[in-house]
Parts: sequence; C-alpha cells; structure tokens
Amino acid sequence: MTRTASRTLTSLFLLPTLMMAGPLAAQAPLTIPPTLSGAQMDLTLQNGTTQFLPGPATNTMGANGPLLGPTLILEAGQFVTMNVTNLVGESTSIHWHGMHVAPENDGGPHIVIEPGETWSPAFPVLDKASTHWYHPHLHEKTNEHVVKGIAGFIIVRDAEEAALTLPRTYGVDDIPLAIQTKELDANNQVVWHGVMDTHVMVNGTIDPFVEVPAQIVRLRLLNGASERVFNFGLSNNQSFHQIASDGGLLTAPVSMTRLRLAPGERAEVLVDLGALQGQSIQLRNFGSELPNGIYGATQPGMGGGQQIPGYTNNPLNGGNYDILRLDVGAPTADPVTNLPGSMTTHTPWIEADADTTRIITFSPVNMGPTAIQGPFVFDMMPFDMMMINQYVPFENVEIWELRNQTPISHPFHIHDVQFYILSINGAPPPPNMQGRKDVVLVPGGMGVVRFITKFETFWSAETPYMYHCHMLSHEDDGMMGQFLVMPPENVGTGDEAVMPAVISVFPNPANDRLELRMDASLGMGDLTIVDGLGRAVHTQRVNGDRVHVDVSGITSGSYIATFRGAGGAATVRFVKQ
Repeated sequence: MTRTASRTLTSLFLLPTLMMAGPLAAQAPLTIPPTLSGAQMDLTLQNGTTQFLPGPATNTMGANGPLLGPTLILEAGQFVTMNVTNLVGESTSIHWHGMHVAPENDGGPHIVIEPGETWSPAFPVLDKASTHWYHPHLHEKTNEHVVKGIAGFIIVRDAEEAALTLPRTYGVDDIPLAIQTKELDANNQVVWHGVMDTHVMVNGTIDPFVEVPAQIVRLRLLNGASERVFNFGLSNNQSFHQIASDGGLLTAPVSMTRLRLAPGERAEVLVDLGALQGQSIQLRNFGSELPNGIYGATQPGMGGGQQIPGYTNNPLNGGNYDILRLDVGAPTADPVTNLPGSMTTHTPWIEADADTTRIITFSPVNMGPTAIQGPFVFDMMPFDMMMINQYVPFENVEIWELRNQTPISHPFHIHDVQFYILSINGAPPPPNMQGRKDVVLVPGGMGVVRFITKFETFWSAETPYMYHCHMLSHEDDGMMGQFLVMPPENVGTGDEAVMPAVISVFPNPANDRLELRMDASLGMGDLTIVDGLGRAVHTQRVNGDRVHVDVSGITSGSYIATFRGAGGAATVRFVKQ
C-alpha cells in the first residue's frame, strides 16, 4: 500500500462568508485528499474535530483523519481488499458508490460494521475508468454520518483511458472536488436535519482557492451534498467540456457552459486555462437558473403552494455563488493543450430486447400542500429491511421506468449496475447524459425517466442490493427499496420466487482464489468444478458451509461448480480471469 501526502492539509480559522456572486476573495487553500493504492487498503473510520469557523471546533467524522477520507486509486482488473475499521463508537457501514461488486461486498445497510470491528471485503475491480466515491450507508444514519464527514473519492484507471492524452497528474492538473454544504449551529456543531446548509465546502474547505496551470485541467466533480442540486459554470462564462459521467468516459467531449449535478452524481470536465495565466476565475453555482421543482432552486416545488419550512430563508436557494477560485499559474513541463477526440464506444442494450420493464412510482406519504415536506416512498411502501421489493433474474436486461408523482425532483440511485438513460419526460437525454450512469434526477410533477441495464456477474439469494433517493434525508426517512439478483436456477418476480438451497461464489470473476459458500442444509459433500467442455478440473471433499479453492492453475474461461451433499445439490457458474 502506498500513500501520497496531501498538497495541503492545513486547518484554518475561517470566516463564515457566504460567497455570493461578486468580488469576495477566497481565503483558504483547497485541501487535496491523500491517496491510497495497492492490493490492500486500510480505512479507519474515526471521530475528530475540525476548525471550520472561529470559536468552538466542530465535531466531525472521517476516514484515516478527522474529516473526509483518502482517494482510493484502483486499476481495472486488479483484486483489492478493503480493511475498514470502525472506531466512531457506533454502528456504521461503507458503500462503494457506483462500483460493480457482489452484494456481500457492496456495503449496503445489511452489511453493518459494529464498533471496534473490521470489515474486509475483497473483490476484483470490474469497472471502467471512472470516478466513484465511498460513504456510509447505515439505515437511518446515512445522512448524519455523511454530513459529519465520512466520504472519499474512488478513481478507477484502465488501459483505454490511459491511451488518451488527458490530464492525470493528481492534485496538479487532475483535481478531485467534493462539493458539499453543511448547517452549523451556534456552537459550530453539524446539524444534519435542517435547511440552513449555508456553508459551502470543497473537500472540506470553506472559501477555497487552488493553484492550477495555464493549460487544460481536469476537474472531477462530485455532488456530495445531502440534498442540494448544483448548476456549475465558470464566472467568465467560458465553455468547458464534460468527458465522463458516473460510470466513465463519454463517446466524445461535450461542450457546455452549465452542468447540473444532483446529489450522488459525478462528472469529469476539462477546462482550458491556457489563455488565463496570471488571472483567476471562479467555479460557480448558478442556482438562479435552476427550474422550479429542484432542491436548490428558488422554488423547491413545482408550484408556489409547495413550500419547505425555512427554505426561503436560506440564501443559497435560488442564489448564484462562488464554489472555488482557480488561480492560474505557469503551465507544467508537459502540458495537455488539446482536447481528445473520440474516447470510447458505447453499445447500450437494445430496448426491444429487454426481458422486463419494471415501474417504480415515487409518492409522498402525506398528500396536499405539505406533500413536499416528505416523507416519500417507492410504490406506496416505506423501506423495510425485511422486505425484498424486487426479484431480478440473473442476466436479465431490464427497463426501469421511474414515475415521480411528488412535487420535487429526486435523484434515483441504483446499486450494482450502471445504466443508460432511454428518455427523460419522453425526450432523449442530452449528450452529456448518454454515457453510463448510476444516478439520475427524476423531474417532479409527474416526471418520468426510463433507463435500461443488465444485471450480470453477481447474484445472491440472501443479500440484496439497494435502490433509493440520494437525497439522504429522503433515504433515511424510507425512500429506499431493495432487490435480489436471483441465482440462475431461481427465476421469479415476487413473493412466489423459489428460494432453494444454493451455493454462492466470490469473487466472480476470480483470479487465483475462490471462496464458495454452501447452504448449511446441503450438509457434507463433494465439490466439482467443470470447464465448458464438461471436463472436471477440480474435485474436493467439503465438510462445512464455506471452502476456499485455489484456481490459479486453471485457464481463463467460464466454469461450473457443483456441490452434492446429503441434503441435495446446487450449482453456480463463475469466470476465471
């Protein structure tokens, strides 16, 4: 494991300045998170204090420090073990947002890390080059733990992205920016259930500036706020180019002057600063340009009668304000000065070939003028840890149709998969939203979003994945559901789905080592692994419900593992890389 020191980890006493559009100067150097890389990464979740404002220090949480956490640098295809130790004094969890991992490794609310315990998921990196993030996901505690500070970037690299001429010197011309807002009370303590989130922070820094070279610079934008939607642009109104969405590269750079990001969404943008040496520009939020029905706009509901108590008292709502000052200095020795052309090829699944269309309806619990205040639910049911809302057959290609019958927009996030947006209110998505996504903002007032995806690689008859609103207060209040990707033998779509004794395998795909788990009801028996031609490549007597198998000696390909015990037999398919 390697560690790269932060460019600046200075804690400063800062004035509680709200940076509205105007001549106000930024005051603090932007914190650049340190990095972790390698086959094993250790994250310690801990309590701490951070001096955001004059007066009492703020009680915060972080990973490997008092606030936020290191950036995890992963290589596509590598096998990685994450050792996550919980020292915050209460139960929590860590979810690898956007990553394609087995449900047992996903870090949803069923995977609880108790105080003093270490959770060590191990999995192959199956994602394309992309920007993800990690954060807690404990039911009814997600918002509190994220707002207090546990969050960090994940950067996945691969050969396709490496072949492009792109900025990628971390912290110099490739800069991670986690934009969040916080409400602090009179004693400077975090409030995670209010509406006065007037303190804008980038990587935990209030009123930040960063020195950047006069060349093309890559900004990795993460909306890590609990509820607020941002509408990013530059103070000189120059255009920039989005090159990646949640799940990785777009087909080609997309030119724009505004980029809207909802909570949980990520985007990578290129900004050409070559002509601005010696000058400063601001990354700014243009909240006044957000349409009604979005949290962060002047009016949060679709109509004027839909109001959130205290919302209009927050000057950020419907306001234009600076996020980050970019001070442009001399170019580096080897600057990137030209935009890439074609970057990758996308081949979305064909709508006509979909196996299933699922309809998910968003609705308020309380109707009438207070509906916008929540709580909100999916399909008229608040989240229940003991209820599986959707049973998804393994390898199904599915269309999910999201119908928002509430007066406010909701960012919908699904675990396990990346999807392609088919339509938003009947229209094709804009070019910057035609890549791989795991979060989409569903318009309020009967808005409809349709996306297509495939549920592949992983399944489990026991551990579910989640889908939820990524407005964390909505999620904690019950706007969440869960789904099982069923083993190949179990194709069902409701409570009638059969749940026989099964065998599960992970990681899948595997490199050198497999762990197989058998249902205890199968008893002691024999494990056989056969290749695509039906030839047995491994046999083993198994006494127990878990076994590790060395597969380093078998060739790459698809295999079937069959376990036959006194209580029955079960089969599972896996891939050897």
